[in-house]
Amino acid sequence: MIRVLLVDDQHLIRAGLRMLCEAQPDIEVVGEADNGRDAVTLAARLVPDVVVMDLRMPGVDGITATGRILANRPGTRVLVLTTFGDDDHLYPALTAGACGFLLKDAPPADLVDGVRRAAAGASPFSEEVLQRLVGRAVRARVQPRTPVTGLTARERDVLDLVAEGLSNTEIADRLHIGVTTVKTHITSLMTKTDSPNRVRLALFARGG
Repeated sequence: MIRVLLVDDQHLIRAGLRMLCEAQPDIEVVGEADNGRDAVTLAARLVPDVVVMDLRMPGVDGITATGRILANRPGTRVLVLTTFGDDDHLYPALTAGACGFLLKDAPPADLVDGVRRAAAGASPFSEEVLQRLVGRAVRARVQPRTPVTGLTARERDVLDLVAEGLSNTEIADRLHIGVTTVKTHITSLMTKTDSPNRVRLALFARGG
């Protein structure tokens, strides 16, 4: 079962998300919070696999809460679900460590798929958000970039698959190696490319 914590300051939104998640045989909602402070407390106590995080909330906002949750439990996956898809919300959320970014007008099936993909180690994004990220990465290719040296052939293989959005399990299956080995390669790649998280690593790979 995928353990999910729902964080949104609107009760109606949380109720709808709970109904959607609990209709799935492999997803369990273990808690709800209507502000970032309570989200941090509940994440530490309930140990969810995925936190579905709103960004604009009274008191402690979603970006700050994301950073605090991941500082306490780096293995937790924080999936942003928000109305605001502009760069002023997107990039701070990714910098805080969010693994994906979905918009609230996305089809319900996209949220369910996003929770599953986040739990599996992938980075789910709404299509328009992903297009903007890729567009920015493509534009960055015309800028001078210091080449990264010292990557092994296997690390380059893993980097290519991270760029495609594959999860650790999918990469392991594709390359016929263990999931633990994939995690080791990704950790090494993040160090060598100065990428603070998996999303930044994927953007690096797509950008050149």
